[in-house]
This record gives sequence, C-alpha cells and structure tokens, in this order.
Amino acid sequence: MKKEVKRFRELIKEKKLIDSSLGILQWDLETTTPRKGKELLSEMVGYLSMKSYDIVTSEEFLNLVKFLKANEKELDDIQRKEIDDMAEEIEKISKIPPHEYQEYSELTAKTQGVWEEAKAKNDFSMFKENLKKIFEFNIKFAEYQGKKDKKIYDIILDEYEKGMDTEKLDEFFSALRGEIVPLLKKIMEKNKNSKISCINRTVNIDEQKKFNRFLSEYLGFDFNRGVTAESEHPFTLNLDKNDVRLTTKYIENIPFSSIFSTIHETGHGIYEQQVGDDLQGTTLATGGSMGLHESQSRFYENMIGRSMSFWKGIYDKNIDVFPVLKEINIDKLYREINRVEPSFIRTEADELTYSLHIMIRYEIEKGIINGEIEIDDLPEVWNKKMEEYLGVVPETDRDGVLQDVHWACGLIGYFPSYALGNVYAAQLYNTMKKDMDVNSHLENGKLDRIKGWLRDRIHIYGKLRETAELIQEITGEELEPKYYIEYLKEKYSKIYDLD
Repeated sequence: MKKEVKRFRELIKEKKLIDSSLGILQWDLETTTPRKGKELLSEMVGYLSMKSYDIVTSEEFLNLVKFLKANEKELDDIQRKEIDDMAEEIEKISKIPPHEYQEYSELTAKTQGVWEEAKAKNDFSMFKENLKKIFEFNIKFAEYQGKKDKKIYDIILDEYEKGMDTEKLDEFFSALRGEIVPLLKKIMEKNKNSKISCINRTVNIDEQKKFNRFLSEYLGFDFNRGVTAESEHPFTLNLDKNDVRLTTKYIENIPFSSIFSTIHETGHGIYEQQVGDDLQGTTLATGGSMGLHESQSRFYENMIGRSMSFWKGIYDKNIDVFPVLKEINIDKLYREINRVEPSFIRTEADELTYSLHIMIRYEIEKGIINGEIEIDDLPEVWNKKMEEYLGVVPETDRDGVLQDVHWACGLIGYFPSYALGNVYAAQLYNTMKKDMDVNSHLENGKLDRIKGWLRDRIHIYGKLRETAELIQEITGEELEPKYYIEYLKEKYSKIYDLD
C-alpha cells in the first residue's frame, strides 16, 4: 500500500503543477495579455490541459485509483476522500475523446478574449458562434456520461453543486420569487421619488485601489500570500493557500462598484487562504462546492459589507484612508449602499433584486440545454426576461446578454450557485449570531473573530467535507431559504419603513 500511495501522490503532484501552470495562464489571459497574444496563450492552455488529461486517463493512474479504492479501509479520511473524488473525475473525463477535450480547452480560452472584444464593441454577433460551440460541447460531454435517467442540465448542474437538479432549483427559485417580487413592488412604490445617489462621485482610480487594498486587509486577506489586479470581470484564482489572486474592475465615477467587488472577491480569497494545512498537496486543498464558495463571498459582500456596523467601524477608526467618506453622512451611506433599484448589471445589483438576475440566467441556460431557446435569439430573450422580472430593458447587449464572462469560460450551470450562496450565507449568518455578537465585533473592527468562526467550521475542511453535510452540522438544518427571505424582509422593511 505504501508504494501505491507514494506513486499516487507523485502523479497528483505532477497534475497539480500542470493545473497551477494553467491557472497562471488563465490569470495572464484575463489581466495582462495583449489582445494579439491571446491566441498563443489559448494554444498553451489546450496543450497543458491535455497533459493534465493524460495523467488522469493513463493506465497507470487508472490502476492505482482502482487498487486504492478497493483497499480504502486502509486509507485515512483525507486519502479516502481524495481517491473517491479522483474516481468520480476519471469516470467523467475518460469518456471524453482526447481531441474534443483539447479542442474545448482551447475554445474556452480563446472565447474569453472574443467575449471581451464583443462586449467592448457591443456586438453579440462576434460572440455567438463560439457560444454555440461551448453549449454544444457541454451537452455532448453530459451525454457521454450515459446517465439515461437524468436530464442533461441536471448532469451539468451536478458539476457545481452535487445533488442539485432542476426540480430542486425550480422549487427553490419559486419560493424566492414568491417573496422577493412582492417586497420589491412595495419598496418601489415607497421609493418612487428617490433622489440620485449621493455615493456616485468621481474618485481617482489610484485612490480607489489604495482603499480597496485596505478593505481586503481589514477583512483578513493576507497579502503575503495574495495579490490583486484588474480584469474586465472580477474573479478569484487560487494556486494554493499561499498564492491566492483577486481581481476587480475600477470605474472612476462609481467607486463603490470596485469596493463591493473587492469585498466579494476577498470573501473567496479568505476561504482559500484558510484551507487546512493538512490538505496541502492534495486535490482537496481548495474550497468546497460553488454554492458554498459563493456563500462566503456573498456573506462578506452583503451581511458584512452592507451592514451599518461594518461601516461604523471604519468611520470611527479608519475614515482617513478614504477621504471621500468624510463627505458622506454614514446614515446616507448605509441607505445608498442598500438602495433597491432594478438595474441591468448583475454585479451591481442590490441584494433584493440580485436573485432575480440569477433566475434569468438559470431559465435561459435551461432553455438552451433543452432546445427551447436558440443562441441567435439570446439578446431578445434576455431583454424580455429582464422586463418581466425587473421591469427594465437594456438598451445595449453590453448591458444585457454580454455582461457576464461565465459562458465564455464554459461555466454553464454555474449561475445558480450565486443564489444558493445567498441562502447558505443567510443560514450561516443566522447561526453565527447565536454564537457571537456580530455587530459588536464589526463596530470594533474585530473581523478576526468572524474570520475564525468561518475558518473552524468551513474553511479548514476544503473539499474534504460535502456542502450538505457541513450545512447540516453547522446550522442543524438542510438548505433552508426561509432565513434568506427573513433577512431580506427584516432589513429592507426597516430601511424603507414598510408596514
């Protein structure tokens, strides 16, 4: 057994080195690569993806995993979970023909640059052919799994949130829609004469960068083990817990856009930096399901970042780090960062309408996968759903169907993770408040207490524990939307003085 475990570890290390190299290329593609250099990097992504594929599908690796799986009683918990996960990955990836795997890897790498240019030129036609191919590949890869008893979209969704399917999501989104839409109507009626926001003012980008770095450190992100950069669409990349990279996008006349983007990505980053040391070097040394990962970013962005207590802590002790705060009354700031107003852009959306943006993307993905929506019709379909759910219609595709990078990256089925993340976050927040005085810690800048609570219950486990298992253990319940709904109702009823 020792010999087999040792060889398994050697092959996993080789795979992780290749995957980390792919991560560096991905980082470069989205941050610093010149436009004409993206084709070469895309080919490099395809080449290295095949090297990773070759390891996982090699006869030696298959035999090792089979042997260790058969003798898993002799393994420890980490080894057992790692072998189980690798067996699942082999089952999926080995069914994809090598040439298709490489072609898809190169396609998604190239399409991110195509998407960025199409967005800049407001030209969906530049993007649609690549997008068609990406959806076709995802459908084909799901079909290769041979799960005749499951819907294609359910197989795709399972990649991001194990056990999640359209039946559960339809019920889940129906519950959210039934509560959010009426509350939104009440607020819009109450707020129909609202004035222009007092926080949208021009702030020098360098000044924004300085404050955003302060915020990340203040929240607990360790810059000895992380960096930040700019990208068209903010994201977090982890090579391991000692190299976690965040990006944001700066808009000179909307400074709070980058602020909340930074807080969101910092939530992701803190999760990755707090993965347990005992998982280093394994395939489990990263965050869990995408819904759980998004719960951490949405928790930091909303439950913390949009709370009065958090900003009191900054106003009382650190207001000099961002002089523009001196020009804004804290009560007005709190109201403005929690302003409810249907808008075009998901990443700029308020807490209340955010899940409606996710529902639109979920319904479109499901429609495309089921053959009910054609890619050519996406701009029209998108705009109709925006009008139906949010009462606004984008004037450009840049503010509509082209706003998100996820489909260009091949992340079909990812969007529901954001809504699930909101619900997990509220459920965890409800439990956290029973264990500590969250508001007091925020007002006194004791973010380490909150960070420690999340570390001990979630972060240290990386991918070792399943999300459903962790949520049940921490909160005593399975996924439960009522806490998110109660959180929204309580918060916005107070802000807007609703009956």
